[in-house]
Amino acid sequence: MNKKNSVFAARTLIALAVASAFPLHGAYAAAGADAADQAASSSADSATKGQLETVIVTAQRRAENIKDVPMSIATLKGDKLDVLTSGAADIRFLAGRSPSVNVESDYGRTFPRFYIRGLGNTDFDLNASQPVGLVMDDIVQENAMLKGFPVFDVDQVEVLRGPQGTLFGRNSPAGVIKFDSAKPVFKQEGYLTLGIGNYSAKTAEGAFNIPVSDTVALRFSGTTQHRDNRVHNTNPNPNTGTKDFEGYGDNAFRLQALIQPSKDFSALLNYHERDYHGSATLFRANIIKKGTNDLVDGFDYGSYPSDGVNYQRLSTKGGNIRLKYNLDDITLHSITGYETLKFNSRADVDGGFGASYAPPYGPGFIPFAVETADLLPNHKQFSQELRAESNYKGPLQWIGGLFFFNENIQIDSISFNTFAPGNPQNPQYAQQFQDAKSWAAFGSLNYTVSDQFKLRGGLRYTSDKKEFKAMRVEPPKIAGPFNINNTSHNLSWDLSGTYELDKSTNLFGRVATGYRAPSMQGRLNGLGDKPSFAGAEKALSFEAGIKQDLFEKRARLSASVFQYTVKDKQLTAGSGGINMNQLINADKVTGQGVEVDFQANLGEGFSATLGGSYNDTEIKDKNLFVQYCGNLGNTAPNPYGCTPTNAAGPFAGTSKIDGNPLPRAPKTQLNFTLKYSTDIGNGEFYAYTDWTYRSSYNFFLYEAPEYKAKTLVEGGARVGYKWSKYEVAAFARNITDKRVLIGAIDFDNLTGMLNEPRTIGATFKVNF
Repeated sequence: MNKKNSVFAARTLIALAVASAFPLHGAYAAAGADAADQAASSSADSATKGQLETVIVTAQRRAENIKDVPMSIATLKGDKLDVLTSGAADIRFLAGRSPSVNVESDYGRTFPRFYIRGLGNTDFDLNASQPVGLVMDDIVQENAMLKGFPVFDVDQVEVLRGPQGTLFGRNSPAGVIKFDSAKPVFKQEGYLTLGIGNYSAKTAEGAFNIPVSDTVALRFSGTTQHRDNRVHNTNPNPNTGTKDFEGYGDNAFRLQALIQPSKDFSALLNYHERDYHGSATLFRANIIKKGTNDLVDGFDYGSYPSDGVNYQRLSTKGGNIRLKYNLDDITLHSITGYETLKFNSRADVDGGFGASYAPPYGPGFIPFAVETADLLPNHKQFSQELRAESNYKGPLQWIGGLFFFNENIQIDSISFNTFAPGNPQNPQYAQQFQDAKSWAAFGSLNYTVSDQFKLRGGLRYTSDKKEFKAMRVEPPKIAGPFNINNTSHNLSWDLSGTYELDKSTNLFGRVATGYRAPSMQGRLNGLGDKPSFAGAEKALSFEAGIKQDLFEKRARLSASVFQYTVKDKQLTAGSGGINMNQLINADKVTGQGVEVDFQANLGEGFSATLGGSYNDTEIKDKNLFVQYCGNLGNTAPNPYGCTPTNAAGPFAGTSKIDGNPLPRAPKTQLNFTLKYSTDIGNGEFYAYTDWTYRSSYNFFLYEAPEYKAKTLVEGGARVGYKWSKYEVAAFARNITDKRVLIGAIDFDNLTGMLNEPRTIGATFKVNF
């Protein structure tokens, strides 16, 4: 750990240690909203009756019972969230934990890519947009590097499936994943959790909440996570000092201040930082058996030979101010957010050592050496929302507001031709500059037609403007700059309704549109390359479902069916022979499926959850084709590459993709949890297990047996004992140690990436 990171981690730990020195009293209660306070009280009452607690969500920008919201929603909180994040799991723990949700990354713990109902984006460029919005503490996190912020001291996670453009905007035609941090409250409380695990993992997480006065409360929370390298490099490069792989240090904190001088006005201030350092994702060459998706015989997870430089560094800083003012009949909101980050990642993309023209090389055949670095030396994001909402009694309620967004990015993509004859180390690079501005006006109406029937409708007008410039530098030659300026406009809308069939059962229906602004890319691998452009995509979605309390509120069921069409769907195609993305538009993409969520208190100390989804997606464009894997020089097929199975395209080395499913979109996903708890002595013993299943999916737009993920079943467990203010627990993630391909590099050789191996450990927690 370098000096800067040591200071950062020490600062976080010292603050947590200081927090633990104060004797605190009282249990945590949600801050601010009357509805949330009522839910906490209701939950406490329900617990004594064996009933499920009432779930309050803010999917429609108001605190509401999840049963009354006419859309498909899932939540994660409490014990389940604690279990899933055991062992310092990063945000990819959400994959498969909610119906129709997948999360993956080619960058490891940074740059997560989200998918809902099959809709996502496989683009690995640093200005890639995603059709799944991520909102953290009411601030949209547009750049993917902001979306991997560690999950700690979080009150609740909400997954909103289907287009969310009316109230959330900013490129969310697939849905929104919404994180709400635990907020300051006017009581002293806190916790400190220490953990250890295999691979010399060490973690600390804690929060300290203190009322400074009757009108001001502070909450500090933080986490520090460290793991040693777990893959030994058997062929280090003496010139570059290549080290082992897959270790990291990840430190983050959040400081919040709640100022509430009266019951009518509150100001919530939030400042947060993250400092991450570790190795980049390990790409392993020739680990896939040709013609299959099996790992090669004798594969060893714990060792791998490489001569490339491998590291990753990310620092983020941000702050936001949320103001709320209650008038007699109207509540006013102002939400101001600012985020900035710096990122530097370098990896050996060819996945081995040497090359065919610079022996020795391996493992297997290395057609050419590829080592790249991607940097974000400059990034700034500013957002401002002004919103008013009615709070009077009556059948008609409304929300209206304005939104402004501005993001500035500079991206440097560097290629190191380490083995080029006569040119041992000559970095070449492409630069991209993007200035994205957006403003929107939005509103919604809720009308209570009768005690049983409620309607909601919403509109949002959005204007997006992007100014993009890219250039390629190969000293002394320069290509560009290439300039692309685009302005687009869109009107999104939705209409939904809830019908109360009886006191325990609600039916709902929803039709909604979604929109994603145009995208540009300019990695520019060579002097002859030009930036690619994809026009705006627009979605139309239909869904209907049921939400039902069962067995006197001891169980809860939510089920929905959906169908959507996306016109001019933005897709990312590989270039076939070089490490470069190409943006394209498909005429149309369709999807349909079903989602089910079930929770139950089973009695005798047992409780369970069960979820599942089926997503059938299809690309519909008879004229669309892409280059496929390892097409050397874009002309001759690579005998060491994959074996595509789609119909051949109009040019050599291309495949048609009409009729293919979307990439990284498993058709079937299931999740299951079971908890048992009982009183022993002066405390509570509990055991918790969770399991997920997902079917296979394509890594890329074209189909090839090598690049089709296997079905995967993963399980976790946590066993612990709580007494007084303390808790001890042991945990395991991926307890069967299943190891399969979850991604690949498709332009060189059969290079793959693997899922996380088994993780085991123990934690000790003290509550104050």
